[in-house]
Amino acid sequence: MGDTDATTKTAQGLLGIGQAAQELGVSVRALRYYQEMGLITPSGRTSGGNRLYAEPDLARVRRIRELQTLLGFNLDEIRAILSSEDRLTQVRLEYRAASDDGDRLRLLLEAQAAYQRLRGEVDEKVSRLTAFRDEIDERLARTERLLGDAVVHSS
Repeated sequence: MGDTDATTKTAQGLLGIGQAAQELGVSVRALRYYQEMGLITPSGRTSGGNRLYAEPDLARVRRIRELQTLLGFNLDEIRAILSSEDRLTQVRLEYRAASDDGDRLRLLLEAQAAYQRLRGEVDEKVSRLTAFRDEIDERLARTERLLGDAVVHSS
């Protein structure tokens, strides 16, 4: 449970948890939590058991942060999105390797369904954001009406 060697960079280009956290702008605790949630898996461990992160691990954490901060998804939603994205990556590999038209069709149908699920997640998020914006617009309009009334009455 050490994971405290923040400056260790192995010959394989792996970063210790502290250095990875610093590079990503997240806390060590966040990296541990993402792993606990099943969102990331470190690429390796030192002989002492410390977590080691490769560039693909860092890219995945960047994707998690993008989905969280920019797009507003929670960690459960992110887990579902990443699972779909992981499966789509596997489907692409299987499609390229497939020689049977039936297998290719099955993979294309699976990809289509996965993209439709992802689109549904995004549509739901957009709908909630639109409703929130509409609520703000109503309150802003009400405030502007009250402000206009206040200006007229103070003249």
